[in-house]
Amino acid sequence: MDNLDPCRILGFLVYLEKERDNSITTRNVRLAAIHAFFRYVGAHHPDQLERAQRMLGVPFKRADQRVIEYLDRSEIEAILARIDRSVPAGRRDYALLATMFNTGARVQEVIDLRASSLQLTKPYQLRLFGKGRKERFCPLWRQTAQVLMAFCEERQIDLRSDARVFLNHRGVPLTRFGVRYILAKHVDRARPAVVTLERKRLHPHSMRHSTALALLKSGVDMSTISQWLGHSSPTTTNRYATIDLDMKREAINRLKPVHGFSQSLLADQ
Repeated sequence: MDNLDPCRILGFLVYLEKERDNSITTRNVRLAAIHAFFRYVGAHHPDQLERAQRMLGVPFKRADQRVIEYLDRSEIEAILARIDRSVPAGRRDYALLATMFNTGARVQEVIDLRASSLQLTKPYQLRLFGKGRKERFCPLWRQTAQVLMAFCEERQIDLRSDARVFLNHRGVPLTRFGVRYILAKHVDRARPAVVTLERKRLHPHSMRHSTALALLKSGVDMSTISQWLGHSSPTTTNRYATIDLDMKREAINRLKPVHGFSQSLLADQ
């Protein structure tokens, strides 16, 4: 513990940025881990409390907020339509991506999904375990339930068992990188036909953002969306209200221009 002090930690953080060429976000993630460790130290070792408090005082850096990328409903439909469902891998990919869009599940939640968590009879729903093992239920569209039922029957999965629903070609559970590869593969196939996909940088969490925006556009209130996605704070959900450009255009169309604005503008010209 004597080797750990704020100066040394700050030196490590500078090293990450200057020599490792890590981003500010990565630097902050590393610092968050250090803070978590010293919260533990302060709680369990009172003799180190003063050191822990000094370490917790090492500040995070403000990072630029990147625009959240998401898929419109038409883009998701185009991606799903181009999946080759004549082969087992294609049927798995279709079921996986359809489930992710329907539920807005985090990547880890969907790859941890167990057969016993599926309810594929009315009311269609599934159970997810989120951060901190928080449990929540998400409703399923009838079409999604039918896709999952067909997929489970093909794999001969007992819906009462704890078998993982989504496996890779080796028969072991998918990883986060595996899901990322699957999404990227099918997005690439759809890009030539969908111009708007060309400039988007997508990853599995984009599916979660897409669900949130689709719910918001459908008129679902923020509180329900927050519960649907398993957000611990409504503040996290509120950011979606600032993202969608179509909603912003609709808002400006509802707002009447200031009287005489156009005439004064023409006069200035």
